[in-house]
Amino acid sequence: MPADSSLPLIPLDADPFLLFAEWMKEAEASEPNDPNAMAIATATPGGVPSVRMILLKGADETGFVFYTNLESRKGGELQANPHAALLFHWKSLRRQIRIEGQVEPVSAEEADRYFASRSRNSRIGAIASDQSRPLPDRATFEERINQVTRQFEGKEPERPENWSGFRLVPRQIEFWQDRPYRMHDRATWTRQENDWAVTRLYP
Repeated sequence: MPADSSLPLIPLDADPFLLFAEWMKEAEASEPNDPNAMAIATATPGGVPSVRMILLKGADETGFVFYTNLESRKGGELQANPHAALLFHWKSLRRQIRIEGQVEPVSAEEADRYFASRSRNSRIGAIASDQSRPLPDRATFEERINQVTRQFEGKEPERPENWSGFRLVPRQIEFWQDRPYRMHDRATWTRQENDWAVTRLYP
């Protein structure tokens, strides 16, 4: 049975960053929670992978930005093996985008600006958390939060040195759109020296 021809195909002449922005805007209007949620896969230098959900905090032609505790598992893996893959899945739109590339640290100025934009409680939580480390019990974490709250009483919580961000610079971006009867539409942009090679893929 033929696929539904009323659905538009992914435009191969599109700029991948503009197409990403267009799909993200549509997701912001349709997803019930966190349209900027993405899975990020990292790996050790030996190739042992791990994956988790985080939030995208910036996207433009330079890459895709996210923040973390540098001493967390993903922070350590990204510093030891600066390659990663991202996956956005918007169930309401039946779409996904896969992005692969190399990561680089954001500047201290970028990290400072983003940290300062977070709510006070989020900043206190980031300072108090030894992310990915063993936690004896919840009360220990809550006491750490209370200590940090007292430490910064009457002043702004400053970004700790072990908290910063990364920018994934894409070498490949793949767009996927659900279509009936599993005749899905897939297209991939692969970075060349100064341009992108574009091709449609079998689903």
